[in-house]
Amino acid sequence: MRTAPDVHDGKKFFRVTHPFHPWRGQQFEFVDCRRCWEEWRVFYYIACGETAYFPASWTDVGERDPFVDLSAGRAMGRVQDLLRLVQLARDLKSGGVNEIKPKV
Repeated sequence: MRTAPDVHDGKKFFRVTHPFHPWRGQQFEFVDCRRCWEEWRVFYYIACGETAYFPASWTDVGERDPFVDLSAGRAMGRVQDLLRLVQLARDLKSGGVNEIKPKV
């Protein structure tokens, strides 16, 4: 019979599920999930006690990314991502990139 609550009862955890992430399968303590920078992010604690985050779609917390499901580990990136990479390489080669801006 327990008379006091277990310290771990209130903690929630999540796993990294993205097939290409080196921490795939690792479990982290769930801190929060909120929309930041146009995307849902799952926050967790790192060793020094600060928070870090993963895109929610890379975890078992968020909705599964349809591209990741359909590619089943057979593709390195989406067509639009690869085309953007080609353009960045061209810009870097020509010296035309002063800063890399995320696509909005």
